[in-house]
Amino acid sequence: MKAGNQRLLVQFKNEGGEILGTPFDVPVDITPDKLQLVCNVLLPKDDPLPLAFYVNETEIVTSLETTLQEQKVETENVIDIIYQPQAVFRVRAVTRCTSSLEGHTEAVISVAFSPTGRYLASGSGDTTVRFWDLSTETPHFTAKGHRHWVLSIAWSPDGKKLASGCKNSQIFLWDPSTGQQMGKVLTGHSKWITYLCWEPLHVNPQCRYLASASKDGSIRIWDTVLGRCDKILTGHMQSVTCVKWGGDGLIYSSSQDRTIKVWRAEDGVMCRTLQGHAHWVNTMALSTDYILRTGAFEPAEATIVARDRNDSLEELKQKALQRYEQTRGQGQERLVSGSDDFTLFLWMPAEDKKPLARLTGHQALINEVCFSPDTRLIASASFDKSVKLWDGRTGKYLASLRGHVSAVYQIAWSADSRLLASGSSDSTLKVWDVKTRKLSVDLPGHADEVYAVDWSPDGQRVASGGKDKVLRIWRW
Repeated sequence: MKAGNQRLLVQFKNEGGEILGTPFDVPVDITPDKLQLVCNVLLPKDDPLPLAFYVNETEIVTSLETTLQEQKVETENVIDIIYQPQAVFRVRAVTRCTSSLEGHTEAVISVAFSPTGRYLASGSGDTTVRFWDLSTETPHFTAKGHRHWVLSIAWSPDGKKLASGCKNSQIFLWDPSTGQQMGKVLTGHSKWITYLCWEPLHVNPQCRYLASASKDGSIRIWDTVLGRCDKILTGHMQSVTCVKWGGDGLIYSSSQDRTIKVWRAEDGVMCRTLQGHAHWVNTMALSTDYILRTGAFEPAEATIVARDRNDSLEELKQKALQRYEQTRGQGQERLVSGSDDFTLFLWMPAEDKKPLARLTGHQALINEVCFSPDTRLIASASFDKSVKLWDGRTGKYLASLRGHVSAVYQIAWSADSRLLASGSSDSTLKVWDVKTRKLSVDLPGHADEVYAVDWSPDGQRVASGGKDKVLRIWRW
């Protein structure tokens, strides 16, 4: 019998294992486009979503037949095909540097786009925070006040405030529309600020509370309206390296004491300690990070000239909550941690103090880890010159992205989860295609190490900064 005449029984299922329709008979050489047409008929949606199809975790790229040949699958039985909705919009890879923005007089340590991609801010060793005008790609405001290196910056999820923390243990709040300081300086930490994170928009649309982590071993929750410290979370024995404010009322902190602690945000009580790492925990990421960062802003609805939303607080809260619940899905949010012990751990911190998986393969310390916006993938950047991709649900190793010739410092996902940008001490940025797992674009241009990289939530720009004191904006 010719291969072209063979037919198989297949059963569509979603990621959660729920069955779609009944098993039916398809030709063995069916392509993803045809599978998409079949699924569109079965799915109760007016405007069909683009879908990706998998058999036993392997994507069907050309046809079902070729995918089955690579695997030894019993074709007598009904074959389960898992369908995954993809982003409706597509972000194009950045290919050129459109602006080199000079102004900082020392290294650029951090760059961050606001939740809608309307503003860009950078923090530097020259003690200033600078705001940049993205429509003209020129300097906008220089915010002065810090007396030491600005180590961390964080946008409130409504995009109306920027917090910055410095080596002098002070936290300032800035208004991006004027570049002026808002309220009082937040002082209380005895050593420098390592990380800042705002309360999620769907919990409090006023964006009132801010969490800070410090080398003094404590986490402080600040009331930014009254300008005072609301709670101090103590328990870590050494420097706190990262703090994340989750969407379900928990705060997570990682430390050089090799532990991650989980705190209840409402009263500051410590719920559990996650142990497993054998060295400093450097970095953490939540599966919901991207949705918490962007709040009520939907990248699929982005306009060419980014605008902030002018909805009422209640509307913003509802929109942010709806987006959060859709992304988080049925389960709890997941946490991944990266350490100086060369490993990552995947946790379900709301449910269990035991890790879901230990992710090994890096040959040097892990500097940054990020969940993709659709929560399906984890990317990790390491001093071993590679970026590795892992399954966001199981922690299974998927691929190594090799191309950098020196340590990789930071990574940033595109809003559609199809591309990944990485900045390295080899002075280049690289953009990777996640599907092919190959280098998409190589972006030389910086004169020295690239410390910071961010991809705007509207997908239009990548910003990078580093030792050469220049901020570069990249577009397609």
